[in-house]
Amino acid sequence: MTLWNQALCAAVVALGVCLASSGDAQQQANATSKVAAKHARKAAAPDFQPGLDQHALDVIKAACERLAAAKSMAFMAIVSYESPSRLGPPLIYSTKSEVIMQRPDKLRVITLSDGPRSEFYYDGKTMTAFSPAENLVAVSDAPPTIDDALKKAYDIGAIYFPFTDVIVADPYKDIADSLKIAFYIGQSSVVDNTTTDMVAYVTGDVFVQAWIGTEDKLPHRIDAVYLNDPARLRHVVALTNWVLDPPFAADVFVSSDASGAAHIAFERPDAVNAPGMKPPPKARPANPQ
Repeated sequence: MTLWNQALCAAVVALGVCLASSGDAQQQANATSKVAAKHARKAAAPDFQPGLDQHALDVIKAACERLAAAKSMAFMAIVSYESPSRLGPPLIYSTKSEVIMQRPDKLRVITLSDGPRSEFYYDGKTMTAFSPAENLVAVSDAPPTIDDALKKAYDIGAIYFPFTDVIVADPYKDIADSLKIAFYIGQSSVVDNTTTDMVAYVTGDVFVQAWIGTEDKLPHRIDAVYLNDPARLRHVVALTNWVLDPPFAADVFVSSDASGAAHIAFERPDAVNAPGMKPPPKARPANPQ
């Protein structure tokens, strides 16, 4: 073999060694890169751990405190709830209620719905349910507080307002008694043309998502799903036109139009617990940690 051929063979062998070394190094680099990417994904997206997030609790508490501090309030509540259809997919029914209340013993709810108009009045002594289209009125003695009057209206007349948690004396207590999960979602600037903090929570057997004003600390939308409902039907309450602590004359909590209506018993109708219009079930409080 000539000196030239020997040199050429040595060069070829050296090149093969370099290529093999380079290939091994590239494979190691790729493996290292994959491991690093896997760790990065785990660090960026940790597994969700359900519990009570303090930020979410702070947002919820601030809204409840704002509502509880108001001596009187007025707002509009548009309630949409799903009901199963014969074809399977749910239908949506809606109501629009004009609400005014004055603590501790005054409430008026005038409701326009996908059906007859209804009116409810409570003046601290009696509660009145009036149906103008049928010109029928039901009157009952009432307890001395809004909370107790709402409970009695449901017990004896199946009257329930999906915005009840907004007008009770202690809104946070109604939530916290059976609060299991709460977490913060983020901010939205879409609902009610205002910036809101979005939170989600589970109280009792109800999953709730709420949009609460970042500045005004008032609820502007509440979505709820009953966890024990196999169809997962959605119930939505949009709350608008908020006015806190306005003055009200006493006569606005009494219906003058109902004075000439035919009286009927204040009792539960045949269609008890209509879909979407019943209060959420109360669960036992979770064991303290």
